[in-house]
Amino acid sequence: MKKDEPPFTFPKTLEEFEYAFNEYGQLRHIKTGEPFVFNAREDLHRWNQKRYEALGEIITQYVYELLEKQCNMTKAILPVDAAEGEPTSFIYLSSDALSNPSKLLVLIQGSGVVRAGQWARRLIINQDLDSGTQIPFINRAMEEGYGVMVLNPNENYLEVEKRALSTPTTSPNEASDEPAEKRERKDDKEGKKKREFYEKYRNPQKETETERIPVRENGSSEEHVLYVWDHFVSKAAAKNVFIVAHSYGGLSFVELMNQREMEVKNRVCAVALTDSAHNIWLQETSKGTQDWMQQHCCNWVSSPELLDTPLEPMLPDCPRVSAGTEKHELTSWTSLRSVFKFFGEALNAREGEEAEESASAVTTRSSSLKSKHQDL
Repeated sequence: MKKDEPPFTFPKTLEEFEYAFNEYGQLRHIKTGEPFVFNAREDLHRWNQKRYEALGEIITQYVYELLEKQCNMTKAILPVDAAEGEPTSFIYLSSDALSNPSKLLVLIQGSGVVRAGQWARRLIINQDLDSGTQIPFINRAMEEGYGVMVLNPNENYLEVEKRALSTPTTSPNEASDEPAEKRERKDDKEGKKKREFYEKYRNPQKETETERIPVRENGSSEEHVLYVWDHFVSKAAAKNVFIVAHSYGGLSFVELMNQREMEVKNRVCAVALTDSAHNIWLQETSKGTQDWMQQHCCNWVSSPELLDTPLEPMLPDCPRVSAGTEKHELTSWTSLRSVFKFFGEALNAREGEEAEESASAVTTRSSSLKSKHQDL
């Protein structure tokens, strides 16, 4: 006989869960040293899933602490003019994110449960912090003199409990247009369904119904990226902006280009996409945007080929190369070194072009002065 489903009450800290991250950033059981086990209770998939989600929430807070304590980043609340009591979100900024005159790195993750500082919750729990979080990108960027902005495109609503609505119930004695025989067959069918359900969960728990109140001007990943561009990136001092966008984050970046094409072209030096979900046809990008992407973007995609192997383009937008892994969620981690090499080359090329333009302007100016002198 199956046991009753245990209550959905779970530990609130890693210690209470009896897990901790070891020196290699791997999540391990404190007593056994074993990796996290999803199926803690057999035949209770819903309970196991709820337990996994509870652990995920703790991981989110843990990563926020790492961003603040290890990376010395601070939160900036969105919207910037939020009224007291209204739903808010936030991003993380390095101390020089707005003041660094040279380079700014902007990190945008994909969709789903991941929050600021994470690429993939599954990797953090089952593999390690390096592969699943953005911290290696942040540390590398800071070592190379970048200011850093960590976006939070999925923290875009406040979840509140729905108020219970009284629903009118129909008495079994009330008249019905259905023939009695048909009604009995229907009742039988429903009764069987209920019995099967109770056989699986003899004591199913009703989950709390909630509704989501969107964060103003940040109600979706696309809105969030646009808002952060307008209120933070565009106001930053950095002459050169660099972006890493994973999965749906790539789609949000392309949407930003559609909305702020000239601004992006003027400020952004290079964009590294990792298994991006963008689509230039569905997103109706201009020919100018496509041409710019061809020159300034590169998409590291999941592939069995060796890292950086050029791959056939699927659309006329930007070059595609292998991320050196077939796992979608690992593409950012495996391509980290290649991404920073790509950024370095893009910056050198831009500075080379600027130096040429500057030299050419000086030559033109001196020859014009010379001709004026000769006229005299």
